[in-house]
Amino acid sequence: MANPRSFPRFKGWLLPGLALACLLALPPVAQALGQPALVTLVTRMMILGLAASALNIALGMGGLISLGHAAFYGIGGYAVGILTTHAAAGAPFLGFIPGSDSLALNLLAALVASGVAAAIIGALALRTSGIQFIMITLAFAQMVFFLFVALKAYGGDDGMSFRRRNGLLDFNMRDDATFFYVSLGVLSLWLALSARLLHSRFGLLLGGIRQSERRMQAIGVNTFAMRWLAFVLSGMGAGLAGALMANLGRFVSPDLMHWTQSGEMLIMVVLGGAGTIFGPVLGAFALIGLETLLASWTEHWQIFLGPLLVLMALTFRGGLARLWRKGDAS
Repeated sequence: MANPRSFPRFKGWLLPGLALACLLALPPVAQALGQPALVTLVTRMMILGLAASALNIALGMGGLISLGHAAFYGIGGYAVGILTTHAAAGAPFLGFIPGSDSLALNLLAALVASGVAAAIIGALALRTSGIQFIMITLAFAQMVFFLFVALKAYGGDDGMSFRRRNGLLDFNMRDDATFFYVSLGVLSLWLALSARLLHSRFGLLLGGIRQSERRMQAIGVNTFAMRWLAFVLSGMGAGLAGALMANLGRFVSPDLMHWTQSGEMLIMVVLGGAGTIFGPVLGAFALIGLETLLASWTEHWQIFLGPLLVLMALTFRGGLARLWRKGDAS
């Protein structure tokens, strides 16, 4: 006899399971309908969903409102662009780091580079809180933005492009459908990691710190270390998303690091549901979908996007993910 308590758990995973099935079927269906561009659009949605999900570790789980995550997103993208360019030129980066056109190696490099940047920025920014923390993360992000604008060797303000996507085993990465499935796999692994973190001791402690940091300090929890680790993991996820985005378009530019990109990530998290597993991805799909739809109607689409976002925020209190109450952090 089935356990009645297992039904809510099954119900909670039903819609994500259906969404995964739809995504798996999307490339052949889009090809059959003569809409191959849809594959690239949804790939972009998934990558931005990954970036929003990464921010959610800091924001939704740790209560850290960061306006600087675009810096880590851009660093991940530039890690791919720089290593791929040096691999094509046959010249090592900084004279001793060999270039690479391997997706696995470049994703690892993006994780390391963005993680180191997040560790340094987090160690400084987390000594503050509230509005000061927001402004410091914003300031660091803009510093990184202008640093890459000044790097003329890598395109400066114009950015840099590379001819081919990074290779992965024997897969044809030039094929948009193949890259779609690779991105879906990376997103799925990240969401599984996020679910594990959310329901682990680490996630529970982060939730306690978010609700009352003083109380957690009183019972002996090193709140600074916990929040710093959450910030680093969050930055690494953003860098991973940036590396995939660089491969998708075979192009990187400082625009990836602009503060408006951080603002978009925040909107995705809040719209989808901060502190939930699938909410940030839903928010990314909703925001990019609305932008694409409205832009196809009028060049003044931003006039309509704002009121629609406000309406959705008022209608779906707690985010779109609360519609089926799965992955709730509270």
